[in-house]
Amino acid sequence: MTRRSRFKSQSGSYNDALPWNVNLHAVSTLDKLAFLLGLQKQVYGIIIDAGSTGSRVLAFTFHETYLDRTLKLDSELFVQVKPGLSSYADNPKKGAESLEELLDRAKSVIPASDWASTPLAMKATAGLRLLPGHQADSLLKEVKKSFDLSPFLTNDNSVTIMDGVDEGLFSWFTVNFLLDRLGGNVENTVAALDLGGGSTQITFAPSDEATIKHSNPEFLHRISVFHNNLTVYTHSYLGLGLMAARKEVLSVGNPDNSLVLRSECINPIITGKEWTYNKITYTVKGPQNPEYKTIKGNANSEAEKRPIVRFTECTKIVKQYVGTKVDKPAELNLKEINAFSYYFDRATEYGLIDPFSGGVVSVKDFQKAAITTCDTPNTEQPFMCLDLTFISVLLQDGFGLKPDTKLNLFKKIDGHELSWALGAVFHILQNGL
Repeated sequence: MTRRSRFKSQSGSYNDALPWNVNLHAVSTLDKLAFLLGLQKQVYGIIIDAGSTGSRVLAFTFHETYLDRTLKLDSELFVQVKPGLSSYADNPKKGAESLEELLDRAKSVIPASDWASTPLAMKATAGLRLLPGHQADSLLKEVKKSFDLSPFLTNDNSVTIMDGVDEGLFSWFTVNFLLDRLGGNVENTVAALDLGGGSTQITFAPSDEATIKHSNPEFLHRISVFHNNLTVYTHSYLGLGLMAARKEVLSVGNPDNSLVLRSECINPIITGKEWTYNKITYTVKGPQNPEYKTIKGNANSEAEKRPIVRFTECTKIVKQYVGTKVDKPAELNLKEINAFSYYFDRATEYGLIDPFSGGVVSVKDFQKAAITTCDTPNTEQPFMCLDLTFISVLLQDGFGLKPDTKLNLFKKIDGHELSWALGAVFHILQNGL
């Protein structure tokens, strides 16, 4: 008998039944034998993640288990292109064309005989949420035209802008699915922190009744997983993605609509760095009144005056932007936390963790990295001081995490990408497009 597990939000953002087993990655001896005899049915699904900074295709390969016909994840193709779809707001046809390379790559890993039965969906996130409605609609229409001409299975629901709440729930489910944390005690589940370019999501399953009692009801969603009813806390903050925040912080103190942005969060050594955001190219510079730090010399060298970022001033600006926008669920400090996307990227670029294996850091490590980076002139990474400062402020002043709170930073778990796309494709395979 097929065992089906319900994963449904009673708030209205979900209505799916997902065929996920508790022993998610376990493969039985009979399963292995069925594979060798060619008795397992392969199942495929394609998700295009149209984010604010780039578009990614994830083409998933599953097999149905021999006995109960539930789905097991085998592999996925992950390919990305830049810039993001929202960058083509003034040329939606070209935006749709930018996805063709991704579809071609998906074709390369899925047998042609299965194309017609393989569902294809594009879900846009913060980049399109931030666009004026008419521009977002034009992009969606052009992508829909392109999808209609593809050999894959599509319908009118194949191209959508995904709600931030759904993005958070899908990410949380994916992380816990890959860690085999579902189907048991809610205290065993992990929290998911996802930092994108345009928005950020925080999602976890509270085990403390006080969290449920004192949280904004809009942040709480009742779901059913493996026949267990859970309350999941999730909230998406539009505008608190890394790139969106960078733009707002850089704009502080400059005239409205200025294309030249001077900032206290940029080292004075930067006198004209071009940066493009939402198809607008800005010239970024350090402050007009630079700060210098004297580095003592030794017997063979003189003292050196080094240009630095005023870390206190930069932090003040970032704190004003993050402000009171972010809820601080106290229980988050007690949860095991997996943080990914730009949390992982900036940690690897600074050297906090290995880019291949990932690692565990504490919240204060981001602050220490920010202080060190802001104290060091670096023309190759002119935004690292700002980015690390924003992450540090978001974690501590935004989410209320304590300095010693640990963060698991991984790009993959069990060889699979950490992405909301996995949850999305399961939803589609079970319920249709």
